Amino acid sequence: MDILIAALIFAVLGAVIGALLAVASKAFEVPVDEKAENIVSVLPGANCGGCGYSGCAALAEAISKGKAPCGSCTVGGDEVAQAVAEIMGVKAEKTVRMRAQVMCSGTLEKAKHKYIYEGIDNCIAAMQLGGGSKVCPNGCLGLGACAQKCPFGAIEVIDGVAKVDYHKCKGCGVCVATCPKHIIKLVPFDSRVYVGCMSVDKGAVTKSYCESGCISCRICEKNCPTGAITVKDFVASIDYDKCINCGKCAEKCPRKVIHFAKLKDNENG
Repeated sequence: MDILIAALIFAVLGAVIGALLAVASKAFEVPVDEKAENIVSVLPGANCGGCGYSGCAALAEAISKGKAPCGSCTVGGDEVAQAVAEIMGVKAEKTVRMRAQVMCSGTLEKAKHKYIYEGIDNCIAAMQLGGGSKVCPNGCLGLGACAQKCPFGAIEVIDGVAKVDYHKCKGCGVCVATCPKHIIKLVPFDSRVYVGCMSVDKGAVTKSYCESGCISCRICEKNCPTGAITVKDFVASIDYDKCINCGKCAEKCPRKVIHFAKLKDNENG
């Protein structure tokens, strides 16, 4: 009889606890955003943060609530933007594929150094020692902080300067945010020409510490047929909305600091 009573008590307690859990699950139920879940399913899942959100789930939630556009995923491009737009029931906007470009030509042979750095193999750490070993205050330190952070393995250091593998680059912008010298920019993927220098010193000063630095001679500016390249603060820069990739600036540059990007395997760049 004692065993039956004990069993009955446990059965009643189980039923009561079960009922309480059922009520609690309803009371504290978190609404499921079906649109956000569907959006997550079409995002690439890189969680790179290039969209400005902590990950794909956070971006999906923002899009579903109308706080971010359907084409916010730089990694996914037009295909993902179209899929997200269909889920949201809106028309997809055309997105521009971007790529990272390191704006420096100061290789080990061309750039002068203040000292031999033997510290932690990281640009951010090297910056603590007088801004790094290179004399140029705006030159790539070549220690690969950008390469270490790139979620797609699209960057490697070659001859003291970070280089981007355009075929692997997704334009997420992680390298741009990581570079302590701020010399990596996002440019339209199909843009062929770039200025491989970000020195803002006068030409004579730049020439004293790098054989490939822009000396602000303005020859590129004078020869550009569309006015796409201008010299400001002693360095040339390109307006990619105007650039037609004619290459005249690269051809005329006496310092050979303006380059053609190698976007295909069979090209020289």
